[in-house]
Amino acid sequence: MTRIEFHFNAPDRLTYTCRLLRKVHASGLRAGVVGAQPFLGHLDQALWTFSAADFIPHALVGDGLPPAHASCAVLLADGVSALGAVDVLVNLGEAVPAGFEALPRLIEIVTADDLERANARARWKQYTQLGYELIRHDLAKPVAA
Repeated sequence: MTRIEFHFNAPDRLTYTCRLLRKVHASGLRAGVVGAQPFLGHLDQALWTFSAADFIPHALVGDGLPPAHASCAVLLADGVSALGAVDVLVNLGEAVPAGFEALPRLIEIVTADDLERANARARWKQYTQLGYELIRHDLAKPVAA
């Protein structure tokens, strides 16, 4: 069963997503990110510039996955079906991504924005109704030492 985590109160969705993808890549895992094309375009640009010391091989893909991008550590797409096999799925969309249940792990990133929080509550409810146990990470709470 897919492990589903909600990362609430992200201070900046774009920066937090870049940091999360850097961590996933450093762990040797392959990530897929789904969401709206405009945001994915911003994420594509941010992954090139957010850290001078780190490079995360990534590609923005459409409906078909070109063979040249098959080895990228991070794939950005508007749907799960365009990603192929990934270890971690990051959902930046407003709805539950179709096909998520075929993947081992799903992370939802939510800022303090009222609309994002409302959409996240709806997704939380939908996952719960499907029988998933959800893991909550409140990023606003200090981490215990």
